[in-house]
Amino acid sequence: MNIAVSFSSFFEKGKTFRPKKKFSPGTLKYSLHKQAQASLNSGVNLQEAIKLPPGEDFNDWLAVHVVDFFNRINLIYGTVCEQCTDTTCPRMSGGPKYEYLWQDGDKYKKPTHLPANKYISLLMDWIESQINDESIFPVTTDVQFPKNFASVCKKILTRLYRVFVHVYVHHFDRLMSIGAEPHVNTCYKHFYYFVMEFSLLNSKELEPLKEMTLRICCDFHVSNYNK
Repeated sequence: MNIAVSFSSFFEKGKTFRPKKKFSPGTLKYSLHKQAQASLNSGVNLQEAIKLPPGEDFNDWLAVHVVDFFNRINLIYGTVCEQCTDTTCPRMSGGPKYEYLWQDGDKYKKPTHLPANKYISLLMDWIESQINDESIFPVTTDVQFPKNFASVCKKILTRLYRVFVHVYVHHFDRLMSIGAEPHVNTCYKHFYYFVMEFSLLNSKELEPLKEMTLRICCDFHVSNYNK
């Protein structure tokens, strides 16, 4: 099965929550992006597709995947956003045990309770500002990545994972009703394998979806949860 094509063709029919971030043709990151997509298109096992290509810089590989996950998770949330309102989702949560508070150090200086749709909108704006900042995500090889680039990406990926948590826990019925479950599962597995391969998420963040993850990523070593 052509994973990337089937995913893209499905979500092209849906709503886009945010405009896609694209790489400029001719740049190294564009080439890496195409290389990553080609691996997915070839039907390669996802665990192999996320491995750092020989001779490539990890920061470039990380940047490409962070942008790709941002685009894909935007599309996923776009399929459920009409059902995610102040009334249906008054808190950004992943079930009764997990709630995520918003803090950006600017308008929200302290952790703040927000409806899920407001939290996710602020989150996507925040990530978009990060990836559009060329001092953080340089587009040419003559500009160096900042020293804290990996930690910036870890924070972005941690917050993006929370969108997965909310969508799976609170909007799974919607995913099922529109036939999106297998496509979202593929995106989730891609994300999960990537962050586990490079130790980019704290194991505590994975707890809300632990049982589901063990089920759909059963071909991955369970022991990785305890890293």
